[in-house]
Amino acid sequence: MDEQRVRGGPPQWWRHGPPWWDRWEEGERAPRWPWRSTAVVTAFVLAGSHFAAHGQQGERADLDPFARVLLLVAGVLLLWRKRYPVAVVFGTAGAVLVYLGAGYPYGPVLFTVALACFSAIVAGHRWAAWGAMAALWAGHVLVGHWLYAWLPPSGDSAAPWGEEIVVATWVVAIAAVSELFRVRREQWARERAERAEAARRRADEERLRIARELHDVLAHSISVINVQAGVGLALLDTDPEQARTALTTIKDKSKEALGEVRQVLDTLRAPGAAPRAPAPGLDRLPELVEQAASAGLTVDVEGEPPRLAPGTDLAAFRIVQEALTNVVRHSGSRHARVHLAHEAGVLRLRVDDDGPATGTDAGGSGNGLAGMRERAAALGGTIEAGPRPDGGFRVLAVLPLTPSADT
Repeated sequence: MDEQRVRGGPPQWWRHGPPWWDRWEEGERAPRWPWRSTAVVTAFVLAGSHFAAHGQQGERADLDPFARVLLLVAGVLLLWRKRYPVAVVFGTAGAVLVYLGAGYPYGPVLFTVALACFSAIVAGHRWAAWGAMAALWAGHVLVGHWLYAWLPPSGDSAAPWGEEIVVATWVVAIAAVSELFRVRREQWARERAERAEAARRRADEERLRIARELHDVLAHSISVINVQAGVGLALLDTDPEQARTALTTIKDKSKEALGEVRQVLDTLRAPGAAPRAPAPGLDRLPELVEQAASAGLTVDVEGEPPRLAPGTDLAAFRIVQEALTNVVRHSGSRHARVHLAHEAGVLRLRVDDDGPATGTDAGGSGNGLAGMRERAAALGGTIEAGPRPDGGFRVLAVLPLTPSADT
């Protein structure tokens, strides 16, 4: 049983639209001819009016070819109700007014005006629909109270005012139901647009996350590979054994990078699936130190990382990784310091080098600092990066130990 019904609330479709809403929306973008519904309504009006004529025999005029033509016109006009709703609502109201003014039997012919009015209001032409309905009612009053003596059937008397009140009530009821559906339709359209915008926003955030992850993985690995390739080329003739070591480091690092890239891309192939390997965290900090050492950078680590949530742990690891990569790329210093501290519910990460800046980018894209700031901001943290007063460069990250509810 629907959960909404168990709680006594409205069914789910009342909030988000009925199941056929997608097909209706497609029809709005590219109106199609409503052949089937028009044929059903026209057949119903013709058959119903035939039975109504038998029930009102002697009170109203008999159906003749002209009456049947008017019924057919009122029904067939509905074929254009999606393309030209204003013309159709006035056309059906006019055909029905002529039909009733000629004294033909009451019956389902009024259903054609109701359907045309519904289509016009739903399409946004509220005043046209109300105007057509008001004109039909006013014409009926005029015929029923002043022109009846000159119109068939002969010997007819004035219509009672109670009948006009009933007709007016039905007119208002039809228009009110149409207005209610129009309001719900606009609400459904807004909710659909909001859901689509939320889905696009989530997709953009996911693309940004994957771009950051790929940037951090590739930038660090390729920087190490670049340094080792330079060492290997420089020592290829004079120290083949050291060159072999550099090539081995390149092989191992490229294999590791391919594994991490494959892990990131797996999330694209199977959205929502659990990763095959755990995401890296600060427990892999010794690996970063070892990799930096293979690139000629000595790293001192101070402090112990606390237990972190997976998202915070990954962000902290990537921030340290990117900071060390930037030291390898952009600094003349071969020594860096990583300081970890946690207090008052926050983790403070500080990465320092003594400089000076080399002014080279080693093929970098310049997105490293932006990516670090995005990672920190996504967790409710901050990143400060810039030159130190005594020379060198500092990256300071402050991350909450407990992720915020928004993340």
